[in-house]
Parts: sequence; structure tokens; C-alpha cells
Amino acid sequence: MYNPTTMLVKKVILPVAGLGTRFLPATKSTPKEMLPVVSKPLVQYAVEEASKAGIEEFIFITHHTKTTIKQHFEENIGLHNKLIEDGKKDLAEAIKGIGGEGAKFTYIEQSEPKGLGHAIGCAKDCIDENEWFFVILPDDLIMTKELNVTEQMIATAKSQNKQVLALQRIDDQEISKYGVISPVSTEEKISKLNGIVEKPDYADAPSNLASIGRYLFNQTIFNHIDYENPGKNGEIQITDAILSDVKNFVGYEFDGMRFDCGSKAGYIKANIEFGLADDELHTELKSFIEEKKNL
Repeated sequence: MYNPTTMLVKKVILPVAGLGTRFLPATKSTPKEMLPVVSKPLVQYAVEEASKAGIEEFIFITHHTKTTIKQHFEENIGLHNKLIEDGKKDLAEAIKGIGGEGAKFTYIEQSEPKGLGHAIGCAKDCIDENEWFFVILPDDLIMTKELNVTEQMIATAKSQNKQVLALQRIDDQEISKYGVISPVSTEEKISKLNGIVEKPDYADAPSNLASIGRYLFNQTIFNHIDYENPGKNGEIQITDAILSDVKNFVGYEFDGMRFDCGSKAGYIKANIEFGLADDELHTELKSFIEEKKNL
């Protein structure tokens, strides 16, 4: 039986097979997930968030062209030793053991993009019976002050005895880009769900609460992924799987600042905000921004 109160979440699925066409030509040879925000690629932020929450196994759903993601998480002893020799110990530590000591990295190729539900389903054989796991979309970079979003969602699952969707209130003109929940009720940032709709028109949206790129599932979600009947845009949508078992989910409005790094504007905003939070860059960057204000 699934018992969130004693759960140990040790695995995360990271869908990274998309081609990143909105960032062409930059992503012609560089995966979108490897684009840097200040000094770390997007995918590393996702791995570090999960690692901080106790995740030990990282399952990448990838594309055969995205070899640099695997290379990034492999140990580079030659570079590490060279940095030590040059007295650059901080940099040496920064590239060592990304994901934590003993982290396991698994790579599964998705033959063609068929939707998020299909991508998650590709990892079915990696998830044990009765096991809980996360799905993190690296495009959604979230800055938090204390507990990260993954940690917040584990606490929510334990208190609610449910699987959890991360929610954010979205502006009307953006709502058609998201899966949008139909809440029965919302109390202290936790919504009980009546339904979820994939990318509705604004006029048809049941609320302004959108599901964003963090999901805490248990193994039963695989029973609800319908491979035979694609949903919106002809894709196998994870929202359809959630809808078919909606009574076993809650939505949680997380504490944090989200950046949609799948868009150019969101990516630039993330670099500015994370740059301002960097002690080495803060003063110079703030001064530059102040100069631009006066133009």
C-alpha cells in the first residue's frame, strides 16, 4: 500500500528529449537543458534541487543527439586534477559529484516526441511497485529561500496522503499554454481537484491555477497513461492520466519564484535574478541595471 507518511522518494524522472526549437540556432548542437543560467546549466539546477530533497537516482528521458547531458554528469578526473594543480579548488569541487555522493544516472532514449505522458511512461521499468517518484521539467527553474519545491511537495504528500501537482497562478493571456486544474476547494495553498484540462482556451479555463513542471507520483500513475488514445495535439498527455485518477491528487501552490526557461524572456529573467543573487556578480549587475533605467 502507498503510505506517504513514511515515504522515501529516491528517484526522479527528467524529460529532456525535446529539441528546443524556440532557442535555435543556439540549440542546434547544444541541448536546451544545457544552456547556462549564470554558471550552471538548467539541468544541473534540477538535479541539485532533487538531490537536496534526498533523491539518489536520476532517470533522464533523452534524445540520441543529446550526448552532452550525459557527459556533463560523468566524472572528469583529468579536469578535476588539473584544477587542483592550478590551485582552483573551488572549481574542482563544483564539477565533482554533481547530484551527490553515490548518485545513479540512467539514460533512456525516447524514439520520438509523443507528449509528456509518453516520456514519463518510458521510465516505467525503472520504478518499483509501490514506489513514489518525482518528475522535474528542467525548463521550469524555481528560486526558493528555504525548502525547495521538491521538499515542499514531499511535505504536502505526507500531510494530504495524495499525489501532488505543483501549481502556479497564471495570467489570463498565458493560460492556454498549461494544464489547468478545476479545484473543488483551496485552503492554505492546497487544492482538492475536481479535474484538469490540457491547454484550454482562456474562455474555457476552469481556473487560473496551472500545473507546472513538478510532479510527485506513485507507481499507479503508469496504469492511467493511455498509449492508444492520444489527447490534445495528438500527444499522450500526462494531464489525461491525472484526470483519470484525479481523486488521488492535490495541487500545491509552492513558495518560490518560477522562471519559464523554455521561453527566451523567461530564460533572460532567470539569468538576471540568479545573477543578482550571486555575491560575485551582484554589485556590477545591479549597477548595470540602474544605468539602463536612466536611459
